[in-house]
Amino acid sequence: MTSTVPALVTPTAEGSALQAVLLDMDGTLVDTEGFWWDVEVEIFRGLGHTLDESWRHVVVGGPMTRSAGFLIEATGVDITFAELSVLLNEGFENRIGHTLPLMPGAARLLAELSAHGVPTALVSASHRRIIDRVIASLGARHFALTVAGDEVPRTKPHPDPYLAAAAGLGADPARCAVIEDTATGVASAEAAGCHVVAVPSLAPIDPAARRTVVRSLEQVDLPFLRGLITAP
Repeated sequence: MTSTVPALVTPTAEGSALQAVLLDMDGTLVDTEGFWWDVEVEIFRGLGHTLDESWRHVVVGGPMTRSAGFLIEATGVDITFAELSVLLNEGFENRIGHTLPLMPGAARLLAELSAHGVPTALVSASHRRIIDRVIASLGARHFALTVAGDEVPRTKPHPDPYLAAAAGLGADPARCAVIEDTATGVASAEAAGCHVVAVPSLAPIDPAARRTVVRSLEQVDLPFLRGLITAP
């Protein structure tokens, strides 16, 4: 877990109950979910296996332990999780280059949160080595804290990543707004007690209590996020 600026909660607006905004990375802020699948397909092709397109919804948006484990079991490939993890991370790093495409509305939202001094954390199931590459495209200055999937005891869908981010910012999880694009990430944030804004990437996500579903980050701004969190 890495802090890039002092992780201290400051008031976001007089009377506002919102204390922090916690954002997923792949598929939420950067358009990389397809990159991961392409890398997986390429690696398994080299190992003599063709991945079924229907598996894409199983592996996208989850921790590497789940996606890699599923693919090893589904294909019966003779490789260990540790070996496959190295191949996947290296393949992704080689593919992303220096600049990544951001999701529509991502740059504007991050700039708005920074301009208003809203404590913001990046919370990803990706490993630290990947976050450190991707954050250059997002702007590290926008985040008080980043939490990687290999830095918590249990990653998404468990609550640990979002609990760690809220604690690192000194925020009450119930007063944090989380933005996620997959059911796995939504489950993690909700288990931590946060209010979730879901921006579905590949699979539909239904609205629920403390869960708001939007089509794009272009529909999300600071007044919208403040409106989600009500004081107890």
